[in-house]
Amino acid sequence: MILETVREAVEGDLDFILELYLDLHEESIPVHDAHLEQTWNQIMSDPNHHLIVKEKDGRIVSSCVCVIIPNLSRNVRPYAFIENVVTHADYRKRGYAHECLDYAKKLAQDANCYKMMLLTGSKSPETLAFYEHAGYNCTDKTAFIQWLE
Repeated sequence: MILETVREAVEGDLDFILELYLDLHEESIPVHDAHLEQTWNQIMSDPNHHLIVKEKDGRIVSSCVCVIIPNLSRNVRPYAFIENVVTHADYRKRGYAHECLDYAKKLAQDANCYKMMLLTGSKSPETLAFYEHAGYNCTDKTAFIQWLE
């Protein structure tokens, strides 16, 4: 029997998520130190920070982050920001990331968000088409990034 679920991350998922992030852009898994533990606990305790995972047969194979951001404009409606969309290389093209994004969309709708945004560093036509197929567009806004050291 194949067990599959999309859910929010729980305490015991940290190492699995860090391993999955090697398929995102990380070159190594960070050292388990006080800073990592503090950051993980902050994420886990923040009701507006949702780390969504796709689990298949006990393994986390895809994930995204959805942060609900309170807002004073748009009739005081929040918006959602999506980040760190990743699927393990062995599990791509099966709709798992789309399932994570759908879960995030439901969270955003339940929070009465007026929009969802995401950024990607990818220029791959395949990746951009994936996001468009998931309902995002790259024509409404222009993103600027300033990298901080």
